[in-house]
Amino acid sequence: MTREMTAPLTKSLPNGLAMVEQEIARACKEARRERASVTLIAVSKTFDATAISPIIDAGQRVFGENRVQEAKAKWPGLIASHSGIALHLIGPLQSNKAKEAVALFDAIHSVDRPSICEALAKEINSQKKQPALFVQLNTGEEPQKAGVAPAEADAFIAACREKYRLVISGLMCIPPVDQAPAPHFALTAKIAARNGLTKLSMGMSADFAIAIQMGATHVRVGSAIFGHR
Repeated sequence: MTREMTAPLTKSLPNGLAMVEQEIARACKEARRERASVTLIAVSKTFDATAISPIIDAGQRVFGENRVQEAKAKWPGLIASHSGIALHLIGPLQSNKAKEAVALFDAIHSVDRPSICEALAKEINSQKKQPALFVQLNTGEEPQKAGVAPAEADAFIAACREKYRLVISGLMCIPPVDQAPAPHFALTAKIAARNGLTKLSMGMSADFAIAIQMGATHVRVGSAIFGHR
């Protein structure tokens, strides 16, 4: 079982986290959604344990990392000293890191090619551990970005399920920086709905409120909580 929701936050929050929580609550209210329907992933990439610990102490329990090796270096100690931590891999995954990723992470947001599917299927079966898996879409079809093109998404999701026997929980997208995010969020939600997927990893520091209005169940927020890297 994966740990999805953030633990109840204490009254005394670091400024960045407090502001993000207020904005999530406002966006949920405007969208007529329950606050509990949105999981805040605090993106802690490049920050060390000293910076992360106050956020954990405030009650935040779901964190996102971009690289397996960085997470492996700093999170085992934090997990050992704090209960209920859930780690999400939100960056690209290499096939040769699948074993470590399945062992460490509760969710992987970057399933985007057959080699990753094969490697994850092998490790999930071997380790008897089932992280939540998100297929990453490249909604802007940007050549420099990873992810499955929208036109290929249905076939890829079907292959994940039928060929590799993977349990896909949802979709993830990162809209192009020079375009309005809402159409990309809407497209992601549409593809998820027709494939029976209920989880949507959409929205970062600059646009998570819009993503919540478009149905995001997971928002990935880093700089708004931790400051600029």
